[in-house]
Amino acid sequence: GDWDFWTDWKDRRLWVTVAPIVAITFPAAVQACLWGRYRLPWGATVCVLGLLLGEWVNRYFNFWGWIYFPVNFCFPSQLIPSAIILDVVLLLFNSFTFTAVAGAMGWGLIFYPSNWPVIAPLHVPVEYNGMMMTLADLQGYHYVRTGTPEYIRMVEKGTLRTFGKDVAP
Repeated sequence: GDWDFWTDWKDRRLWVTVAPIVAITFPAAVQACLWGRYRLPWGATVCVLGLLLGEWVNRYFNFWGWIYFPVNFCFPSQLIPSAIILDVVLLLFNSFTFTAVAGAMGWGLIFYPSNWPVIAPLHVPVEYNGMMMTLADLQGYHYVRTGTPEYIRMVEKGTLRTFGKDVAP
């Protein structure tokens, strides 16, 4: 959804919890089918590679091809390391239950560190018109989207990051 589309919405709190929870459903289902029927240990990885290909096609043709929104502002999440961990846990322990507990925990824990090299340059603080914000927030101001009113936008002020009325120290 929107949490994975825009770099100014890939924040430190909501994106890292919403995106992995939503993203694990299809890889887990494909992994269960391929492991249960054929004993193939790479179901999650193949599913994530297919999803990633579809996401890049979507981002390129829909965001760049239709509205010329820069692709580096709306790239998909890196899910390949998470899928590899999920597949390795199932391969090593041969248990759907253990994979659901430990593999899903590994999926969620490796999500943010695997995306950090891509996200880090966008978390650089900049000052714009006397306001401190991240580079991702600044590009969100310059490339305004119709579905994101300004009262929803995340803005850094001092040491607090706000999202609507919710403030996190």
